[in-house]
Amino acid sequence: MADILNGAIFCKFEYNQHITIMDALIAKAALQINKPIDKVFEAVINPNIMANYFISKGSGRMEQGQTLQWSFPEFEGSFPVRVGAVEPNQKIVFYWDHEGNEHEVTLIFKAYKQSTVIKITESSEPVTEGGLAWAIGNTEGWAGFLLCMKAWLEYGIHLRPGAYDWRFDANANI
Repeated sequence: MADILNGAIFCKFEYNQHITIMDALIAKAALQINKPIDKVFEAVINPNIMANYFISKGSGRMEQGQTLQWSFPEFEGSFPVRVGAVEPNQKIVFYWDHEGNEHEVTLIFKAYKQSTVIKITESSEPVTEGGLAWAIGNTEGWAGFLLCMKAWLEYGIHLRPGAYDWRFDANANI
């Protein structure tokens, strides 16, 4: 069965008429970073390093059970981040709010040769037009996060300044 929502096709697959797949949308991104796993992991849990590629300020290191405040260069104020799990050099799970709904973000770290593959999943939103816009936007956002991290860790280049100015310019018409 397929449903069309504003030009996008969503397929629902049924197995024995009991299980429906794709009742929620998730955002996913992955990238290989040419640094050892301990360096990549530290770059996520340490707000002083993360400020070079993602946040402008963080209230502390990511530790299980902590609620942190993250500030972003593009937004006013700070945003709460609740850390659910930290497994050194393997996994980080945190939670944050999207329009009143708590989202789970999972980062998985895997060593690959002399580098690290990091996979990110954020869940979830319903299969609606708004949910589709969220999934596309957050997939784009997490891909940007990974590219900015790669640029910083591998080359010492801070890509984020000015990257999103056009999104907040009412006259940009882009």
